[in-house]
Amino acid sequence: MDRFKVGIIGATGMVGQRFVSLLEHHPMFEPVVFAAGEHSAGKTYRDAVAGRWSLPSPIPAYAQTMRVESVAQALQEKLDLVFCAVGLPKAETAELEERFARAEIPVVSNNSAHRFTPDVPMVIPEINPEHLDVIPAQRKRLGTKRGFIAVKSNCSLQSYVPLLHPLKKYGIERIAVCTYQAISGAGKTFDRMPEILDNVIPYIAGEEEKSEREPLKVWGTLENGVIVPASMPKITAQCVRVPVSDGHTAAVFVSFREKPTREEILAAWSNFRGEPQELRLPSAPTQFLRYLGEDDRPQPRLDRMTENGMAVSAGRLREDNVFDWKFIGCSHNTLRGAAGGAVLLGEFLAAKGHLA
Repeated sequence: MDRFKVGIIGATGMVGQRFVSLLEHHPMFEPVVFAAGEHSAGKTYRDAVAGRWSLPSPIPAYAQTMRVESVAQALQEKLDLVFCAVGLPKAETAELEERFARAEIPVVSNNSAHRFTPDVPMVIPEINPEHLDVIPAQRKRLGTKRGFIAVKSNCSLQSYVPLLHPLKKYGIERIAVCTYQAISGAGKTFDRMPEILDNVIPYIAGEEEKSEREPLKVWGTLENGVIVPASMPKITAQCVRVPVSDGHTAAVFVSFREKPTREEILAAWSNFRGEPQELRLPSAPTQFLRYLGEDDRPQPRLDRMTENGMAVSAGRLREDNVFDWKFIGCSHNTLRGAAGGAVLLGEFLAAKGHLA
């Protein structure tokens, strides 16, 4: 089978580097275009990321001598899909992604600019694949035949929303969550963020609003060509930056209309499967949700790479004296939470015929 020809927009940034790495030898996608800002355009990829390659594995051989293009050049290419991870202001990002869509190039975005555009699906493939049915309405608005935009949710959501989703049948009413977020979520490494050493920073701009609002769109309904966010459950969040390289951890408290038993919660997690698992997509974890019984798990350093960084780990499930239950969640923020989740969404779009 011929592979889809894809571009990576924002290829030199931390998430862009993850895309470059993940797409090496990918069975469905062939990366043929890297694009970045004007300071990188015209350079080989190796030269463009010299001194700031942030992954533990080396730059893939296929990528080293690829020429980095400008965004304007990338718009002229014949591409089946682009993965977008740019560091532009929100309005500029929104305009850029629509330019690609109007050029009949589908966009899978890791950015927040279109997460609340009503006809843009924000999809975690295991949780709300039905939201992709909004794409025809978006194409009608854009005046396109192939082009559209689909977005990922915020990286921190992956550490708790997938664990809550199988429990919705018990009527989730209230959620309190505190996320402990790795420095790679800010595009940093320890040598570029010395202020985090021996420290916790109790503020991440915009993160708490995203953590409280985005799950409601993920759990929303498709009505008359738009996604209508859910009105429940009520969610409150605090988000702090911690001295961890990769992996977001969440302390979650939840109350239900009909309180489930411990056995019912564990069974819901263990038995949960989504369409990516049924389709056996290349990036899909076999076991999406995993419960760890040890008192001191999950831990980012030990558990972030479970199923190649695409699974979500849970632990410390206990009854609470204010809420019904509490637990700890953990996921890899630049894999499941960013580039890996976007590649999985791209695979799902391809499998469902949206890239045809």
